[in-house]
Amino acid sequence: MIVGAGTFGASLAWHLARRGDDVVLVDQFEPGDVRATSGGETRLIRCGHGTDADYTAMARRARTLWCELEAETGASLYTETGVSWFAHSDDGWEAKSEATLRALGIPVERQDLTRAYPSFAADDLTWVLHEPEAGVLRAQFAVQTLARAAAARGARVVRGRAAPDGDRVRLGDEVLEADRVVWSCGGWLAKLFPGLVDVRVTFQELFFLDGGSGWERVPAWIDYDRGVYGTGDLDDLGVKFAWDQEGPPLDPDADLPPATAETEQLMRGYVADRFPALATARLKGTKTCRYEITPDSHFIAAAHDGVWLVGGGSGHGFKHGPALAERIVAAWHGGAPLPHHFGLHTRERAPSLRSAGSN
Repeated sequence: MIVGAGTFGASLAWHLARRGDDVVLVDQFEPGDVRATSGGETRLIRCGHGTDADYTAMARRARTLWCELEAETGASLYTETGVSWFAHSDDGWEAKSEATLRALGIPVERQDLTRAYPSFAADDLTWVLHEPEAGVLRAQFAVQTLARAAAARGARVVRGRAAPDGDRVRLGDEVLEADRVVWSCGGWLAKLFPGLVDVRVTFQELFFLDGGSGWERVPAWIDYDRGVYGTGDLDDLGVKFAWDQEGPPLDPDADLPPATAETEQLMRGYVADRFPALATARLKGTKTCRYEITPDSHFIAAAHDGVWLVGGGSGHGFKHGPALAERIVAAWHGGAPLPHHFGLHTRERAPSLRSAGSN
């Protein structure tokens, strides 16, 4: 039984159902709901993680599994736009990522990308790292597809708000048992297991500018040192800019507030610096969402008192969903143990593994 149908939970349901296991996937909303941290239209999929070879390899494996899900369902989930990292020094995050990517045989190149965008200012940059086989996932649709694919293989998808009852699950008036219970409920994990899970739920803002047709096929980008990432105009949403610094706290049960004028001003200042032609572009739309951030931005995947706790996506977990699920199931069945940094130990603040250089 899996409680929480975000990218981690829905990926587990899909992977287990493919094995032929009897699976129940429970969520208080429908899979892909915008109130969950796996909601929203798009997420980046990239392999660069500095010197961390484990996350780098897991992201590459996840890319393969997302493509397998596409082949199984016929759904269009992944657009290979490439992802460009804007490097502000010769020896920063990008150089460390490049060395790790090359060591693992993952395609990467140094490239002059000034011609890749209709407008691009690079005066403050030293170089650009490009992952040609990275890109963008349709996040909400991908979670819905995982849940549907799991159901097609026999999993039951149940809607309801669950609560722990020892190693069982209380769902309304019922108490349900399973051989394994997994709690993968995003921002709600800390509320359900207080004092055990160190997760901060934050409010994040996204902005979409009307750049016109020239911005439809550009690489996605990450400006790690400035804490901003974005994509071209995918599915006519507009050119996406995400202010990826850690936002203010937001209770997981609170309504999502609208985007703020203050963050829009910060975003437009960045746009004027990096993509000058978009400086006065019409705001096509805004979105807001939540992150569930651990202090070190490492995931949580560990056993506790007969149940499993899985979460802490920390703003970079979405793409890893299918590969993390595969690793968890392998560990259950005698495969490689999960790394120590997925555990429930005390964590210290550390540089972010998401696309913002501070955490």
